Amino acid sequence: MIKTNLLNGLFKNAFDLNVNVLLKYDTDSLLAPYFIEAGMKPKKPAFDHWKGLDGHVAGHYLSALAMAWAKAGNLRCKERADYIIAELKPVQKKGKGYLGGIPNCEKLWGDLKNGVVKTVKEYWAPWYNIHKMYAGLRDVWLYCANDDAKQMFLNLCDWGCTVIDSLNDDQMEEMLATEFGGMNEVYADAYVISGNEKYLEAAKRFSHREIFDNMLKGIDNLDNKHANTQIPKAVGYARIAELTGSLEYRRAAEFFWETVVSNRTLSFGGNSRREHFTADKDAREQIEDREGPETCNTYNMLKLANILFRIDPQARYADFIERALYNHILSSQHPEHGGYVYFTSARPGHYRVYSQVNKAMWCCVGTGMENHLKYDEFIYTQIDNTLYVNLFAASSVEWKEKNMVVTQTTNFPDEDQTTLTLKVKEPVRCTLAIRCPFWVTNSAIKIVIDSKNYAENAGQGAEESSAEGSSYILIDRTWKDGDTVCIEVPMSFRIEKMPKVSDYIAIMRGPILLGAKTSGENLDGLMAEYGRWDQGANGALMPLYEAPCLLGETDEIAAKLSFMQPVKDKPFSYTCSELFSREQDKSKQFVFEPFFRIHDSRYIIYWLAMTEVKYKNFIEKLLEAEKEKIALDNRTIDAVNPGEQQPETDHQLQQLNSRNGLHYGEAWRDAVNGGFFQYRLKTGGNENVRLMLRYWGNWDGERAFDILIDDQLLANEDIAKFAKGDFINVEYPVPNEMVKGKDFIRVKFQCIGDNIAGGVFNVRLLKN
Repeated sequence: MIKTNLLNGLFKNAFDLNVNVLLKYDTDSLLAPYFIEAGMKPKKPAFDHWKGLDGHVAGHYLSALAMAWAKAGNLRCKERADYIIAELKPVQKKGKGYLGGIPNCEKLWGDLKNGVVKTVKEYWAPWYNIHKMYAGLRDVWLYCANDDAKQMFLNLCDWGCTVIDSLNDDQMEEMLATEFGGMNEVYADAYVISGNEKYLEAAKRFSHREIFDNMLKGIDNLDNKHANTQIPKAVGYARIAELTGSLEYRRAAEFFWETVVSNRTLSFGGNSRREHFTADKDAREQIEDREGPETCNTYNMLKLANILFRIDPQARYADFIERALYNHILSSQHPEHGGYVYFTSARPGHYRVYSQVNKAMWCCVGTGMENHLKYDEFIYTQIDNTLYVNLFAASSVEWKEKNMVVTQTTNFPDEDQTTLTLKVKEPVRCTLAIRCPFWVTNSAIKIVIDSKNYAENAGQGAEESSAEGSSYILIDRTWKDGDTVCIEVPMSFRIEKMPKVSDYIAIMRGPILLGAKTSGENLDGLMAEYGRWDQGANGALMPLYEAPCLLGETDEIAAKLSFMQPVKDKPFSYTCSELFSREQDKSKQFVFEPFFRIHDSRYIIYWLAMTEVKYKNFIEKLLEAEKEKIALDNRTIDAVNPGEQQPETDHQLQQLNSRNGLHYGEAWRDAVNGGFFQYRLKTGGNENVRLMLRYWGNWDGERAFDILIDDQLLANEDIAKFAKGDFINVEYPVPNEMVKGKDFIRVKFQCIGDNIAGGVFNVRLLKN
């Protein structure tokens, strides 16, 4: 058993700031949805934000408070966690084991118990929502030794079993098509806590076969799927594998991790755009879209990597964790006010927005509360007689069984070295495993003890040892009090191509992503208010054709990195005018600095890189496409992509006999058998608007349908008439009386007779 403490440095600063932010939240307002749904009077009104997902942040908040107590000894956090448990105990008792804040949930759970699984689609990810309370109760017991929390957790698990016990496998599979968070993981944990096999069986029943079976076969079927719906599933697979030794669950988890990290992860460790994994055809949208990777995704990918490392301690898991922590998680917290980031845009010249305390109740606020309290969890790992030094961070670790304390002194990444100092009561034999990261060349790393370089003399004095990239150097010896291990990990500059979009590159030094500020102007909504969609950086897009370009072949550009010049009095920051060939780019004197230090600014983390000849051809096509895209973006009041989970949830999808799928990499939705589908779009108070719909121009079959606004007919359409083998956008003028005085409208697509309504690929309300 080991215990890690953070010492002064980047991680501790972020940790301490986060604790201060936690204590500013209004606890009673977070708990109000639970009282309301139990028919009890809350002490304060609930937060009026993200209605429909009420209560989910309270679960994250419990987990964060518990961690702050266990890791920092903050008594106020423990008292607040104990207060929440005491307040919720009678609420759960009244709910006969159930504990949730989901609005009007009685019908939901009743229908599920009776096998009416389709009802789950009428609610906003209900299992995902209450999963946060499952995890919060578990963590208050784990970190605070609160026995009431343990019993409440198991009571909630028992209640959940009563819901799924009546469902057959087909019904479970239908239910699991809707986001359900890490339910398989928490039921696996319930099995560990209680020893009761029924919880392990429940964990396995929450294994969505559509994902599990394909991952087991080594098939990546993640294209255009909602990313943070899928990642927790794999976390559960890994946890079940860890507890049972199941090779099937292990293979599924490992393949999921491998395909996401190798094929779908950007330079800072995040993945997805608009919350969905891209298909190869759409990979360029990672550059084009304002909504880049979601912080929640990385929160869960880190969980997955941690469990897989415990199963099989490979350095590649540590390499990913280092990348994600330093570049995504650190950057997702504002260093002054502590606000959390939802989307990290990879679009050149865009920006991020931050939450405010007691205003935003995003999913990434909930995971953000936890993220910045977890920096200590992977610096060291102890497995049997080996202590793994995974990360280079100012910290200390106590290994009680060995009566040993190891203190790591470093200013990494601002310096490329670290020192381990051992304190032992008496000489002790054990192994230190020092990570040799992938970004250090074999001959460059040094691990020196008593003038002996263990990296240079691999295999001498070690059970096994390798100084190859992405590995561990194992040093097995008898350690004495005062022994020091001096580690040098020289960092060089390199480039990394964007997955599947090779003409955009990121510039790295060691594990650190370097970005550059471009402008502090037009940062609309930088500090998010209460708005339902305020988590997105909705300000104007900078045209991609105005972004700097690095001209040359990839190896030429990489060679120019040798001209990087340090900026005086600004650590880990550089200029390099040699990278830029165009005069307008040279004159801007970009400063390359750690992305985690870039805030309150537009920025670039991916740079267009190609030869001058290719650039001329590329820019001509880009000019036309970008002008159309930005013109459309400037006209857009609201938009939804049918068939994509989160946009449809955001726009309150209602449907009957509706289907969805993919066509040429784009998601669509239609309705059959007299059915319909509809969305709620905001008007922004605008009149004189148009409704734009995107269709495929060559569908087969009868496809006449009505388009209605608030049940008034806007148009009859028959898309079979287009007979064009491409996508087409059609605009419909909206009479002013249909939108006048309205903040929102309902746009409905209704079948006519036996015709199919749709498919529709995009619904967009435009200024005329």
